[in-house]
Amino acid sequence: MIRALVLLLALAAPALAPPAGAAVGDPREQLRDPAQEERAREIGRELRCLVCQNQSIEDSDADLARDLRRIVREKVAAGEPSDAVREFVHARYGDFVLLRPPVNAATIALWATPFLALGGGIVAILLSRRRGAPQPAAPLSPEERARLATLEDRPAA
Repeated sequence: MIRALVLLLALAAPALAPPAGAAVGDPREQLRDPAQEERAREIGRELRCLVCQNQSIEDSDADLARDLRRIVREKVAAGEPSDAVREFVHARYGDFVLLRPPVNAATIALWATPFLALGGGIVAILLSRRRGAPQPAAPLSPEERARLATLEDRPAA
C-alpha cells in the first residue's frame, strides 16, 4: 500500500510543479508588449543561470537570474535584435551562460563526450559478443559422480 502511494506521489510530482517561468519573475518586470515579452522569455530560456544547477534564467529564483532577466528585457525593449542580446550576455559571462554552447576548441570535449560514450558502449558490446558462448564444463569422472552422489545422499548412477 505504501509503495503504491509513493509511486503515485512520484508520478504526480511533475503535475504539481509550476510551468516553466510561471513562478519566477515579478509581473512588474514583464514588458508591456506581449511580443517583446515572449521574445525576452525565448532569449532567457537559452541563457543559463550562473548560480543554479542547469536552469535557465527564466526558470530560476536566484537574484542573479532576476538581474539577467531585467537586462534582457531592457535590451529587448530598446529594440535590440535577439542575437545582439544573447551576444551581450555571452560576451560578459562566457560560454557557460549559454545552455547550448558553441562548438569550439574549449567546448569540443563537452560535445564529443556523448559520442565517445556511445562508441565505447558499442565496442564493449561487440567485444563481449566475439568471445562467444562459454565452453561447457567437462563431464564428471566416475569418482566425481560417486562423490557427488554421496553428498546428495543418493545411489551413484
